[in-house]
Amino acid sequence: MKKALFALLAILILTILVFGVIFVKSRWGGRIPMVIEFLNNPGKHSDWVIPANTRCQTAPFTYPDDGYLGFLWHDSFKFMVSHQGLDIFSGKEVGETDVYAAYAGFLTREPGWKSTVIIRVSEDPLQPGRQIWLYMTHMADAEGNSLIDGRFPEGSSEVPVSQGELLGKMGNYSGNALAPVGVHLHFSIVKDDGNGKYLNELKITNTLDPSPYFGMQLDARKAGKAIPACAP
Repeated sequence: MKKALFALLAILILTILVFGVIFVKSRWGGRIPMVIEFLNNPGKHSDWVIPANTRCQTAPFTYPDDGYLGFLWHDSFKFMVSHQGLDIFSGKEVGETDVYAAYAGFLTREPGWKSTVIIRVSEDPLQPGRQIWLYMTHMADAEGNSLIDGRFPEGSSEVPVSQGELLGKMGNYSGNALAPVGVHLHFSIVKDDGNGKYLNELKITNTLDPSPYFGMQLDARKAGKAIPACAP
């Protein structure tokens, strides 16, 4: 009986170690060192930056700001948790980088949203008949002073916006002034709940792979360490 328990415990420990190694390799062997390198030397890596409003071939979405696509959809920062969107870094200070609408739709900024807006796209350009939502956040400084354009105050609902329209500025708001995030824009494509509302963006199963919408490989499981760029 004791031997069986020891064997089971050994298997459990080995499994934890294997998964731990896989996680550490995926975290530190992937894009994190590249993001750190870019933030420390943005001028040296200006060729990593995609200009705002860039469109790849016939892709429906345009790029929402000037920046380096550091973290992708399905990247991993926490064990067994996948990143549900894109993190775009400009290498500049808070409030220096404009953020634009990637696609036309109807913008909502819920009460209490200091740094976040969401755009309802009534007709998914890649799947007609389906509604999707474009979620963008971190448009405020560390203390929560909003950098969203004044045309979209808290409580705004269903405000029409065009593709390429200015929405605000990139910030570093995390919800905790003592622990701000690095200056970047978080962007994700969120599914509709079937009743005209967006699902919880924090769950990756509620989001869509942004790759076909931008015309570049943005799925971390397939992209490797390649610098994101328009597909040939």
